[in-house]
Amino acid sequence: MTADQLEIDTRSVFDNIDARQVEFEAEVDGDDYQFAVQYSVLEALTGEAPDGDAEIKFNQMIDAVKDASLAALSRDSDREIIVVSENDLDQ
Repeated sequence: MTADQLEIDTRSVFDNIDARQVEFEAEVDGDDYQFAVQYSVLEALTGEAPDGDAEIKFNQMIDAVKDASLAALSRDSDREIIVVSENDLDQ
């Protein structure tokens, strides 16, 4: 699956501290998906580990998060929650 644009529902952004990831819903080509961005992705993007500010870091790096999320979607479009990992940053 190749998509060009991902629209994040900013109201759905949630810092799941226990799972160490920021979760959100997004629309791609008219379809809705659930995503989870691992803290390690935010750390790789910002140079600092999230420490109570994962949502802030997520919003600061939103364009890079969108690109990585599209890469993860192309890899795992049939999963219930698409997990965005550091491997998706290189795509």
